[in-house]
Amino acid sequence: MLKSTLLGFTVVLGLVGYGAKPAHAQKSADTLRIAMRDAVTNIDPYFNNLRTGIVMGHQAWDYLVYRDPATFEIKPLLATEWKLVDDKTMDFTLRAGVKFHDGSTMSADDVVYTLNLASNPDSKVSTPANYNWIDKAEKTGDLAVRVHFKKPTPAALDYFALTMPIHPQAYRTRVGADGFAKAPVGAGPYKIVKWEPGKEVLFERFEDYWAGSPKGKPAIKTLYVRFVPDAATEFTELLAQRVDWIWNFNPDQFDNINRLPTVQAIRQESMRIGYLSIDAAGRTGVDNPLTKLKVRQAIYYAIDLKTIADKLVTGGSRVPAAPCFPTQFGCDAASATTYGYDPAKAKALLAEAGYPDGFETELTSYVLPQWTTAVQNYLQAVGIKARISQLQVQAAITKSREGKTPLFMGSWGSFSINDVSAILPNFFDGGADDYTRDPEIQKWLLEGGSTTDKAVRAKAYAAVITKLTAGADWLPMHTYVTTYGFSKSLAFSTFPDELPRFYLSSWK
Repeated sequence: MLKSTLLGFTVVLGLVGYGAKPAHAQKSADTLRIAMRDAVTNIDPYFNNLRTGIVMGHQAWDYLVYRDPATFEIKPLLATEWKLVDDKTMDFTLRAGVKFHDGSTMSADDVVYTLNLASNPDSKVSTPANYNWIDKAEKTGDLAVRVHFKKPTPAALDYFALTMPIHPQAYRTRVGADGFAKAPVGAGPYKIVKWEPGKEVLFERFEDYWAGSPKGKPAIKTLYVRFVPDAATEFTELLAQRVDWIWNFNPDQFDNINRLPTVQAIRQESMRIGYLSIDAAGRTGVDNPLTKLKVRQAIYYAIDLKTIADKLVTGGSRVPAAPCFPTQFGCDAASATTYGYDPAKAKALLAEAGYPDGFETELTSYVLPQWTTAVQNYLQAVGIKARISQLQVQAAITKSREGKTPLFMGSWGSFSINDVSAILPNFFDGGADDYTRDPEIQKWLLEGGSTTDKAVRAKAYAAVITKLTAGADWLPMHTYVTTYGFSKSLAFSTFPDELPRFYLSSWK
């Protein structure tokens, strides 16, 4: 047996797994055991926007089209063909003979039902910006659907590939939204056979999954996903061989994992960025110091973003100049006002704003506690005393959307869509995540999202970035470098879109 002391505790490798089973029994039982921290409370992909929920969705549901994770090429999935009729109309020809997990056969009715459900404001989906550009879908044949857009949407196929799983109309109508959330049915390579909100999900390979899918038929029979409360627990479970796969663990432990004989660690920069939302609009109170420009600028100068990226995130993390991922269309770094690390300037700005002795505020976060504490310490050094409210991700997001977070540390992966329409509208179009509430920015976002003219779009988004960064409203902190830890007996590949594809994994 090998002992390893990490994170202040000792783990004995070679311990038993679940119950009395040996540690490697799960491979022989053909079950991939997965631990994740961000517990999903509603597994219907339309009603959660957690990355964990997105990952669950892509195992159990199929979408109209498939974006190749290596090339980003759009390929057929539930639709065999598609064409843009005009800049606001797209036709899809659907695949014949596709089975849902309940045994029913997919038809145009299911696609029309799903798309109209997602785009209906009354449905209260978690991320309206992903669907509110759809006017309506209509059936034009048993296996033919026409989708009408409210506006030209250049990234439409990416949204169809990544954010719009297809539900079976008859089943969901019969059981209702609550019943569907308790016992979901999709048409993907795995089916959900057990689901306990916030605790666990059990997937089994769908034996009637259609042949020829770019996803392929899964090599591993069963996926068992268990939600754990924190990074330390997750890490302990991997080292004790009670789980086979984790991600987003503390990067400090990356090298330690690779010294062990049974597990390995790899990393991959993703399209996710970490951010600090600042209550410029005064949602938490009109007397909030954060409503003052010089205070927000002081916060920008107070935090050493490069050190956080280099020393805490690690693995090649970058500091974005603009509030978006650098490769996204419209993410114009040249339009951004840059600040740099200058605590003396931060103190001077606070004094000019009327706070020579600083002030107290609250910092809500769901990211790694070490990262939250680093930001707290940088703010403390210039006089801003931020008490930390470290919450589970869903609780933190709920609190923020209720307008109760003066400072909020989070992350956004844009649903892996390589266009700023997948990030800027979510945070600045006047919705629940918007702590800027700027009508001019909202107007430019509408302009950029209402045309296929690249020059017009680029100009509108550049104006948004210019005003946001000059106003120090929302601080892009670093790109994410996702850390993965998993058993050496597992063949697992990473991709830059931050979507683990367990249906492509296998045992060695």
